[in-house]
Amino acid sequence: MSESNGQKWTLEIKSKSGWFDLNLKEIWDYKDLVYMFVNRDFVIQYKQTVLGPLWYVFQPLITTIVYSVVFGNVAKIETDGQPKMLFYMTGLLFWNFFSSNLMRNSDTFTANSGIFGKVYFPRLTVPIATTVSGLVSMAIQLALLIGMYVYFLFQGMEAKINATLFLFPFLLVIVCALSMGLGIIVSSLTTKYRDLKFLIGFAVQLAMWATPVIYSRAGITNASLLAVLDINPMTPIVEAFRYSILGSGSFSWAGIGYSCVFTLVAFVIGIIIFSKVEKDFMDTV
Repeated sequence: MSESNGQKWTLEIKSKSGWFDLNLKEIWDYKDLVYMFVNRDFVIQYKQTVLGPLWYVFQPLITTIVYSVVFGNVAKIETDGQPKMLFYMTGLLFWNFFSSNLMRNSDTFTANSGIFGKVYFPRLTVPIATTVSGLVSMAIQLALLIGMYVYFLFQGMEAKINATLFLFPFLLVIVCALSMGLGIIVSSLTTKYRDLKFLIGFAVQLAMWATPVIYSRAGITNASLLAVLDINPMTPIVEAFRYSILGSGSFSWAGIGYSCVFTLVAFVIGIIIFSKVEKDFMDTV
């Protein structure tokens, strides 16, 4: 409660004073707005489409089928003895969430400049809502993966689920923070350097080939390629998830620790830059 000239105010809007001025209570007060943004994302994305939300199922399913034909049958890339579709689907689950969330968050300022310039609300609610909507789509694809897994079990596949599956929520938190942190860094820089908008799309496409989505890290023997894979913070996460349900691939606590440190640094830097840019981005966007 603030008081000025004998009047009492229930809300005081003022500019941020620090580089890391993060008001979590204010963001929580606007949780209904986050829900509205999540709903908006779903409505806009599949408005006037015949299949609607079913595209969340068909897109990864069709991609998995194409990968099975091209990389599994034509290129003959090894899948550690696992069913091809299941192998590719386990790799795509986390990668699709990461890449889509990164791309959408990287457009936070430019895509929402119209509403940002008209009304006040915590700007961080937008990337949070984007991440939440990404989690919903991931849940749908996870249900597809579970259905596919059950199908192959009935086909005689041996179940190799192990205790590392309990790390799934932790891995999900890492990917959420990583994609959001990198996304808002790009979004903040894009307000002045528009070239990044085109560069990030190209970079994400290249990054997929440096992530063990269509192949296993264990199948790479070249030291230089392994070094590139190990620099990628998504490598331990994709490998850990695949190992948890298929028993193939590799699991490394050191790799998970590296991903955590990389994510923490990216997230903190993202919040700092975001807080700085949101003060005057309307002058440059």
